[in-house]
Amino acid sequence: MKKNILTFITLSILFFGKGYANEKKHSENYKQQTIKVALLLDTSNSMDGLINQAKAQLWEIVNELSYAKCHGKTPNLKIALYEYGNDGLSSKKGFIRQVTSFTSDLDDISERLFALKTNGGSEYCGEVIFTSIKELEWGKNKNDLKLIFIAGNEPFTQGKIHFKDAISDAKEKEIVINTIFCGDYNQGISGSWQEGAYYGNGDYMTINHNKNIVHIVTPYDNDIIILNKKLNKTYLYYGSIGKSKYEKQALQDSNAEELDEVVAVKRAVTKSSNLYKNSSWDLVDASDKKNFSYKTLKKEQLPSHLKNKSSEEIKSYVEEKKNEREVIQQKIQELNKKRNAFVTQKKKGSSKKNELESVIINSIKKQAKKKNYIW
Repeated sequence: MKKNILTFITLSILFFGKGYANEKKHSENYKQQTIKVALLLDTSNSMDGLINQAKAQLWEIVNELSYAKCHGKTPNLKIALYEYGNDGLSSKKGFIRQVTSFTSDLDDISERLFALKTNGGSEYCGEVIFTSIKELEWGKNKNDLKLIFIAGNEPFTQGKIHFKDAISDAKEKEIVINTIFCGDYNQGISGSWQEGAYYGNGDYMTINHNKNIVHIVTPYDNDIIILNKKLNKTYLYYGSIGKSKYEKQALQDSNAEELDEVVAVKRAVTKSSNLYKNSSWDLVDASDKKNFSYKTLKKEQLPSHLKNKSSEEIKSYVEEKKNEREVIQQKIQELNKKRNAFVTQKKKGSSKKNELESVIINSIKKQAKKKNYIW
């Protein structure tokens, strides 16, 4: 009798333990969901307008992605950037350069975009797609949304690697290829850009890359910019890269403002979202990490007003700044809701179909639904 009871208990533990492990594994899998977007931008002579649109509209794209949910959770976002078709790049590498691998460092992406320069060159679409698939860490998570957006204005068939061969590798990794032709819709079709999207299970889109972007000013913009300046004061750098990253944040604020005040507003909104995290250099974000310890901080790598404080004093100050930041971010988000309503009303009857931000957002939303992402 005792033997039967022991057997029953053992089997129950094994059964429920296995069920719990599977449930835990299933839950962890959802936590790791990531939207991975690789931008392949043509930087040949005629593409200054494309680069300008990318610089101006990066923050609007990120802001839209910050509203995404999958199984009730906000996915991570990682962006990679390639340039191609530029004579200043190595011919041995097909005039292709990985500007940055997948990263969540949005300030770094902005900095790299602003550093891009156009130059004449040969545009090998198949080769840059193949290279990005081969070099980037796409991962094996079935719930990740993996997207390539390639933009350019020359025939899609140029180069030694045919786009169909490159795209076959993409399908194996469940990577969707979206093509953006900078020019006339029918010209893009004749240049095989539509065919590239078809074989890549993605969307074919066209934009007027030379179009001047019309930014809509709202009554809430100035308040958001003021709050952004207050938000910046909650950042506390640490570590060997801390100060340089802190300075980079300020520089990207300036870059956005130089493009247009509304771009600066959109960047401020990004900084108030859950996709803007800087735990590698900011004490407030780092304090949320499980393995973070105030005792290991090197005082010489901290802001001057923290260098003479004890670990407990620093911790208390960080908590104070964390609470302050949350309040500011919440205010920015509330103002942004009003701002979005104002912009939506102003846009009624107008069309933005030929702008980079619009086509990318629409395509991502469409493809995200297939993996249970919702907005």
